Amino acid sequence: MRNWEDPVAQFTSGGPALAAVPMPVEDTPSRTSLGPAVTPAEPLPDVAGAGGATGLEAIEMGAARIRVDDKRIINCRADLNQLVPFKYEWAWQKYLDGCANHWMPQEINMTADIALWKDSNGLTEDERMVVKRNLGFFSTADSLVANNLVLAVYRHITNPECRQYLLRQAFEEALHTHAYQYCVESLALDEGEVYNMYRELPVVARKAEWALPYTRSLGDPDFHTGTPQADRRLLRDLIAFYVIFEGIFFYVGFVQILSMGRRNKLTGVAEQFQYILRDESMHMNFGIDVINQIKIENPQLWNDAFRDEIATMIREAVSLETQYAYDTMPRGILGLNAPMFEEYLQFIANRRCAQIGLAEQYSGATNPFPWMSEILDLKKEKNFFETRVTEYQTGGVLSWD
Repeated sequence: MRNWEDPVAQFTSGGPALAAVPMPVEDTPSRTSLGPAVTPAEPLPDVAGAGGATGLEAIEMGAARIRVDDKRIINCRADLNQLVPFKYEWAWQKYLDGCANHWMPQEINMTADIALWKDSNGLTEDERMVVKRNLGFFSTADSLVANNLVLAVYRHITNPECRQYLLRQAFEEALHTHAYQYCVESLALDEGEVYNMYRELPVVARKAEWALPYTRSLGDPDFHTGTPQADRRLLRDLIAFYVIFEGIFFYVGFVQILSMGRRNKLTGVAEQFQYILRDESMHMNFGIDVINQIKIENPQLWNDAFRDEIATMIREAVSLETQYAYDTMPRGILGLNAPMFEEYLQFIANRRCAQIGLAEQYSGATNPFPWMSEILDLKKEKNFFETRVTEYQTGGVLSWD
């Protein structure tokens, strides 16, 4: 049985808490707007280390008002409670778009899926294996993503409008984990089998194991930004997290499940995955915007050696995800086969490289699944599954262009 270490176990099993760095206590009482002057009995923890996490560690009466130019993605010394004036309008817009696109798993009708799954002749064994393995991978992966956001990424991003979006993203990751549980429950799958694949099935475990060094690095309670070496480490971990884990490792599974829906099989599960893909596309685009803004504000980080390191990471990821395609569909199903996925992953990798300013790694790679671009680019209002409108909105008109 595979038993790899949980990267967030230190936070949940009696390990060291988030970094508690004592703040100096002045000889004179502190002045705050929250009440009369008081002298704390002991130093208060600064959970973000240098720079603070809450923005309330030391309130200074009469301080100058925050200006737009005071804000930065990382290493910002401005008050994190000052949401406006906005510096990064794109971050606030993504937050608004995420809120406008709210959905819940229970809204999707799973009746046809349940009947098809119970029918012994409804699906082939290869089709059933694809569904179970993807639910096994994604149920663990989105939980890992949520933990990274809450315990690590939020701590290092020192801009309030970006943090506002991260809070929305964290909820959506929880929603995705809920959706996978709802699929497992609806189809009456063996919960132990699905939720332990990352421990017991090498094809699922390999991708999680690749991500472990970067998730441990992000979640290290003793890590703080503020030096070129530390800032470059954070930038590398964000690329691993947003560009590779969410931007490459998810896409074989998305294509496989959405292909089933296009063939009128497991349309409820496929519709859940379509909503999830739309959320994840925005998550990835937000992460890429953050990465590029860090590069703009810290150009010294993006040197030749670092670019070579990132290119190597991307190529390793493509190799792992390609192997996942071969392992999950050794004989080909739904008009798909593993070599098609190899071409697709090279195409996706080139696209990711272009988005962060790297040279393409796979010359001439093309997209064998053009229908995926309609979903990924978020420009179509087409519902492949003919079950309900997929341009879900809570109000107003949402533009994805």
